[in-house]
This record gives sequence, structure tokens and C-alpha cells, in this order.
Amino acid sequence: MNDHRGYYEMRHVVGLEETNLVGNVYYAHYLRWQGRCREMFLRERAPGVLDDLRADLKLFTLRVDCDFVAETTAFDALAVRMRLEELTQTQIAFSFDYVRLDEGGESLVARGGQRVACMRGPNTATVPARVPEELRRALAPFASASASAVGA
Repeated sequence: MNDHRGYYEMRHVVGLEETNLVGNVYYAHYLRWQGRCREMFLRERAPGVLDDLRADLKLFTLRVDCDFVAETTAFDALAVRMRLEELTQTQIAFSFDYVRLDEGGESLVARGGQRVACMRGPNTATVPARVPEELRRALAPFASASASAVGA
């Protein structure tokens, strides 16, 4: 897991348990990989935010989507590439490219996205909160060419 050319990358090899009887990857796994990529980004690039999450910061997923270009099967080597699409005072929008890696090079298999909101406070009284400064700094190198920042 690392960054290349303006995106944060997580590598993954598809396991048998992630496929159906026909051998295709279940839709839900693409969404799970988005979350995992985001978590590994935090672990590597903004570890202080993890401490904040253990306190009272919450990252609520508001929207998630995925569009498929090609099927993936067991033992495909994938790169999940995350970019920052939008950063507001309290929300972050990410885009994800799912790329199959093989001897012939790379091929796009899916594209996805998600929007998260930063919240603070007890579960019964959460309120919107500013995106932590450490996270803003960590995301900056991964902004897509079309990314917008509001209230930075």
C-alpha cells in the first residue's frame, strides 16, 4: 500500500470466499474494499485521526457506489486506487478505481465513490465537525485534477 501519481493505492488478491458459485466477485466486496482502502490510508497517512476516532470523532458514510467495467474472479490481483474528489468543512468525497494487475499490464474493472461526513459527540447527540487538519494535510497529495475544496 502506497501512493503513485496522485492516488493512494491498496493492493488486494481476490480470495475464493469473495466469489459466488460462478466464480465472480460479489458486489458487496467492492464496497468493503473501499472502506478497507480508506482505513489503511488513515493508518499510514493520518494515524492521529485513528486516535481521534477512538475518542469522539465519527466518520459517517453518506453515499457509496460502484460501477462495473469487467468481471473479476478468484486470485485476480487488484489495485484499489483512491483519490480525493471534494473536501468541504465537514465532508469528504472519494473516488476509487479498481484495476486488475497482470503480466499484460493494467485494466480497469470498476469505478466507485463514497462521501463521508465528520461528526462528533455521543451517539445520541452527534453534530457535524470539521475535517481534522491532519486528515486535510494527508489528503492533499491525492486530490484529483477536478477536486474541489471548500472552507479549507
